[in-house]
Amino acid sequence: MKRPANSLTEIHTSVKARAPRVIWRSERGQSLVELALLTPLLMVIAIGIVEMGRYASLSIQVANAARAGAAYGAQNLATAANTSAIQAAVVADEPTIHTPVVSSVSCGCDNAGTISANSCSSVCTSGHLVPYVSVTASETFNSLFSYPGIPATITVSSTATMLVRQQ
Repeated sequence: MKRPANSLTEIHTSVKARAPRVIWRSERGQSLVELALLTPLLMVIAIGIVEMGRYASLSIQVANAARAGAAYGAQNLATAANTSAIQAAVVADEPTIHTPVVSSVSCGCDNAGTISANSCSSVCTSGHLVPYVSVTASETFNSLFSYPGIPATITVSSTATMLVRQQ
């Protein structure tokens, strides 16, 4: 059996010896509380990263599809004017594109490397006529979740322009 403390110093020593154990017991759930408080923030950050990745992926796909349509149209003047075939080339590159593709043929006068705008039906006074085709593809990005201050749908658009090969 333990004898009772007789002096004040013995009582002080016994309380002092037990103090670290009491503090240790009070910190037992601290990590769990911190994890519970930070988990929603970490989930919001992770979902934001996924959404940004989806948006970047769609932007790349739309740009590649517009480039494929411009590459098809740049083969010659006949393919540059064939808008339905350019649309088919865009859809063949990226089947998820549902919006209409806009393509146009423009011309310019090349004078020693400087191209100035000109009508395709006119003749250049100096240099030679250079036709080029522009293809614009677009698609709608739909967010997985709605965020305050950010629209749920965003239109992603890309334009590719290439010189038309002349025979």
